[in-house]
Amino acid sequence: MNQSLWHAAAAHDPAVRRDISDAESTLDVSQLRDGSGFGGRITELYGRSVLIFTNSQLATALALIELDGVARRIVLCPPDLQAHYIPTIVANADVDAVVSEATLGQIRLSDAEHFPVNPREIRRDPIEVTRDRTTEWVLLTSGTTGVPKLVIHTFATLTGAITENKATGGHPVWATFYDIRRYGGLQILLRTIVDAGSLVLSGDHPPSDFLERACLHGVSHISGTPSHWRRALMDPNSAKITPKYIRLSGEVVDQGILNSLRAFYPEASIAHAFASTEAGVAFDVGDGLAGFPADFIGRNGSTVEMEIKDSSLRIRSPRTAFGYLSNRDCLLDQRGFVDTGDLLERRGSRYHFIGRRSGIINVGGLKVHPEEVEAVINRHPLVQMSRVAARRSPITGAVVMAEILVRPQLDQGAFGAEALKREIITACREALPSHKVPAGIRFVSSIDVAASGKLVREIV
Repeated sequence: MNQSLWHAAAAHDPAVRRDISDAESTLDVSQLRDGSGFGGRITELYGRSVLIFTNSQLATALALIELDGVARRIVLCPPDLQAHYIPTIVANADVDAVVSEATLGQIRLSDAEHFPVNPREIRRDPIEVTRDRTTEWVLLTSGTTGVPKLVIHTFATLTGAITENKATGGHPVWATFYDIRRYGGLQILLRTIVDAGSLVLSGDHPPSDFLERACLHGVSHISGTPSHWRRALMDPNSAKITPKYIRLSGEVVDQGILNSLRAFYPEASIAHAFASTEAGVAFDVGDGLAGFPADFIGRNGSTVEMEIKDSSLRIRSPRTAFGYLSNRDCLLDQRGFVDTGDLLERRGSRYHFIGRRSGIINVGGLKVHPEEVEAVINRHPLVQMSRVAARRSPITGAVVMAEILVRPQLDQGAFGAEALKREIITACREALPSHKVPAGIRFVSSIDVAASGKLVREIV
């Protein structure tokens, strides 16, 4: 029998309570051993291609546990998916069933049957459910333009890093700033189930509410992007949690955010991981330093093989996706490597991520990676976070601009706005070539973070 997410959930001691909770409700995972949230209809989904389009993460978690091993394919829609893409996704994925809450709302699909799912009504289900399929998990990329790509995984590829390197003990209480309908959050849901833990979900509520709930549930492990954490550390409720383990991923992790977390949570183990929807989880680093040791590249005997070509990190491992649904052959090269598009620079004995190939700012033909400029700006003790983007220029095509959010808990003292700008510009000139130095700085009261947890990067 194939292992599935349901089997992983059912394998643990039912006497140990394991919860998945959001702001409104709690799902007791042990109830799913002999219960269902599909109102007696779960067997009707056997062998079907199912679109999961839910309003709540809790409903998504329930659907994933019940459908893996049952459905032929599950297509996981993120919360920010634009509705006009849905018909194309349904056609490409051959969807014939839609799972959502009580009503379909904005979805109007005449050829797909609707199956309501309700995490608040788990009822005992005497029906024998066959869970013998290797279900395709189709995840959507977080591209900003065009129809998202449909990336094919299985339970085995998604949990490879978790089953190989169990780092948690006992019954961890996880919390994640990520949405579980994206790869980063889905990894935490899967880790929670496999490790017999509990999970506190984020949501549309303010970070303060999420941190309050994490405190009430006694969170021991918590994850998010660097941008998530920079915002969280501004909130008074961040002092209420005492995590044992903090995990960062999804963006370039600079030394500034590592130092801030170490100062704020001195007892926690802090790790940053590299993963992507296509490449899977590659590695994590727990030595408190940005970047990763150079000997990670070309290591013999490792499950994950990494190489660098044209400054870009390439990965080959059993954790990578099988391909894109529309074209399974265009993801991997002839040797089975995924080109991540993440660019590296070697500094001494470590490699450092400097940004994505797709995010380069072109200043008169010279390349600027926003992340490396932000890393310099974020070192200033008065800076909470920054966002670097391009502004169009008739002379050079683009110039570098920076938005800066100042730490609210620090007294600027003698620092007026102009003095602080001069200090930051001086620091950039000392650390960066002239074309990378911001042509302008603007202090802002907030910086937008996308649903993926990454900074929103638009032309300013």
